[in-house]
Amino acid sequence: MAAVAPGSGASREEEGTGGDAATPQPPAPTSVPGARLSRLPLARVKALVKADPDVTLAGQEAIFILARAAELFVETIAKDAYCCAQQGKRKTLQRRDLDNAIEAVDEFAFLEDIVAGKGDNGESIYGPTFEDFLCHAIFCEINGLHSIPSK
Repeated sequence: MAAVAPGSGASREEEGTGGDAATPQPPAPTSVPGARLSRLPLARVKALVKADPDVTLAGQEAIFILARAAELFVETIAKDAYCCAQQGKRKTLQRRDLDNAIEAVDEFAFLEDIVAGKGDNGESIYGPTFEDFLCHAIFCEINGLHSIPSK
């Protein structure tokens, strides 16, 4: 068993060898004073969980797991969107990069209607879109009608 030098993150055996040693692991988050285990505020996550009428009780462990899962999800989709930005020779993420990542990765298929702002029946959740207005205008023009769609 290898002894660990305090604060180094590597074993003494690894330090003494001149060959290819295993990459030292960073210290666990709990060993760093003031380190947070979650980047999301747990109080906010708990408030979101309590807002669900189907949830009656949620323990701190469950709140932490949900916060961590949300962090990992955001990290994953952001990395995929960044890859899409790099394909376009850019470093700045744009909305279209997120859309492209959602289209490219099967695991994100459940987001297609949500991110597009579509409801259950395919209608916009934000009210009529310019596309809706255009379709309505073309329909009215073809049928000789003159009306503007209402929200």
